[in-house]
Amino acid sequence: MNTENHSQTAAFLWSIADLLRGDFKQSQYGRIILPFTLLRRMECVLEPSKATVLAQAQEHSNKPDLVRERLLLRASGQQFFNASPLSMATLSDTQTSEDLMSYVQSFSKDGREIFEHFEFENFVQQLANADLLYQVVQRFAATDLSPGRISNFGMGIIFEELIRRFAESSNETAGEHFTPRDIVHLTTSLVITGQDDKLKPNNIVTIYDPTAGTGGFLSEGDEYIQSISDKVTVSLHGQELNPESYAICKADMLIKGQDVTNIKLGNTLADDQLAENRFDFMLSNPPFGVEWKKVQKQITDEHKQKGFDGRFGPGLPRVSDGSLLFLLHLVSKMRDTREGGSRIGIILNGSPLFTGGAGSGESEIRRYLLQNDLVEAIVALPTDMFYNTGIATYVWVLSNHKAAERKGKVQLIDGSQHFAKMRKSLGSKRQYLTDEQIDELVRLYGRFEETPQSKIFPIDAFGYRRITVERPLQLNFQTSPERIEKVLEEKAIQKLDAPAQERLLAALRSMDASLLHRNREQFSKLLKKTLNNHDVFPGTPELKALLNALSERDPEADICMVKGKPEADSGLRDNENVPLGESVYDYFEREVKPHVPDAWIDESKTDALDGEVGIVGFEIPFNRHFYVFQPPRPLEEIDRDLKACTDRIKQMIEGLSA
Repeated sequence: MNTENHSQTAAFLWSIADLLRGDFKQSQYGRIILPFTLLRRMECVLEPSKATVLAQAQEHSNKPDLVRERLLLRASGQQFFNASPLSMATLSDTQTSEDLMSYVQSFSKDGREIFEHFEFENFVQQLANADLLYQVVQRFAATDLSPGRISNFGMGIIFEELIRRFAESSNETAGEHFTPRDIVHLTTSLVITGQDDKLKPNNIVTIYDPTAGTGGFLSEGDEYIQSISDKVTVSLHGQELNPESYAICKADMLIKGQDVTNIKLGNTLADDQLAENRFDFMLSNPPFGVEWKKVQKQITDEHKQKGFDGRFGPGLPRVSDGSLLFLLHLVSKMRDTREGGSRIGIILNGSPLFTGGAGSGESEIRRYLLQNDLVEAIVALPTDMFYNTGIATYVWVLSNHKAAERKGKVQLIDGSQHFAKMRKSLGSKRQYLTDEQIDELVRLYGRFEETPQSKIFPIDAFGYRRITVERPLQLNFQTSPERIEKVLEEKAIQKLDAPAQERLLAALRSMDASLLHRNREQFSKLLKKTLNNHDVFPGTPELKALLNALSERDPEADICMVKGKPEADSGLRDNENVPLGESVYDYFEREVKPHVPDAWIDESKTDALDGEVGIVGFEIPFNRHFYVFQPPRPLEEIDRDLKACTDRIKQMIEGLSA
């Protein structure tokens, strides 16, 4: 059956939704069409073995559930069975809902569970209340979805088409669970292109998505591999948080004849239900900029207790954005390079490229990924590509078995101008990638050459050392009335009792108010002597408070010294980012010293990993590398425009006063 027929079948199934108009919201159509399509397909698949299964069900009715389940699965020859004599065509028109639910309850465990997550019973009740249930059931019963007419693969395409229509009809939430097909197609092509070693006949290839949604990436990966190689078995694995999306994904896998026990429900970050598995290809579009507060304890515990034996060894990003956690999770599931390694395609927004300065969790994660040579390419996508956001997004391609010419290098590809305008926007999605544009981007990636759209960098190009530049503290001191006023604002002085405060103020007022002292040591001695003469014996906190209140910064003053070394002025402290691989001292002599000759590097600030002066940071300033300078227009032209504008305003004013 060709693709056109698949689209026709999908369109026919979706047209059954016409019955629902008026009684149901458009965003609910999919909640009815999808489970009914699944039910009809399962029924058609089980048709040939139905009699055998019913006979066995009778024979083994007194056996324990688990044993009976195993025997009936064997009898059905499928991943599921149904032990009810009913079918959609034979449901009674008087008690349709009771019959239908008893029919659905007779499926094996995985099948039943899918209908539970669809909240099928609830919708069946609503259909019954609207007097529509029997009609809907009859329509589906009359549709031939048998494997002889539509292969598992074809049925997968039909189901995908229905999922897409559902996502588009309820596009207020679509973006959370559904990645547009053009993006899926591009990401999959980038990850699987050129992987002939893995796709030899009789190989088994595994694909995984930790944020599986409705299963779009898994289906596309399967489809892509089937289209370019014969006799390769593709095994799909995923985990999804949203029960409804999980049900759709699992139903899709069931329809395709995949092992549905590899699709899990739950939070991947807090509870990885495929913890022991490693995969050949991984594809993911985690939610953009979603906070991970709910699972903060589990993740922080894993980071602290397991370190690099867990998933989050390199560091943790800020709580407001968990996308880098998904990236680390995927990296932890890469196969050993001796077993052929793994490739990852993940869609992220801009912040993972550059948020967080040197030493931050984000920077340490980038550092780990880049220094372990895992980042192969990053492709910038156009804006307005997703249903629920118009922001700039990027596809990261990672690999732990890079081709020789890619080792130690990262390719950046600017695909932001590759787009076509949609005739009708869907939510925030106003643009899409055509097949030709996808091919062009995949070719840019495959050629691995420098062009205006493709740039290649050594890994160190993204690294820097942040050094702290200090300058000396220079203060003058004076006992003027204004400065004495400030003394009373100091906490340490406020703690003294009233007589002590009085004696202190008298001592200060006895000093020459016009004299400006430019040496802290000399002034301290004079101050202590004067206070002692007035029976005031300050401790360290009081003395510090006095010097603070009576001083002002003064570039003409002597440098304040501590233990024979200049004291740093925290107000003048500055940071410099030195490109990785360059000596921080050479950089300092060349870039800093000529402008501030009295500055020095704070050598106590060293990197936690390599112990050298300066804290290492990594960022990928994507746009900077593709920036093209646009010269401003000539002044005469701007003047001409301004004159025309003012003339027009003058005419309008004259028109008003006429």
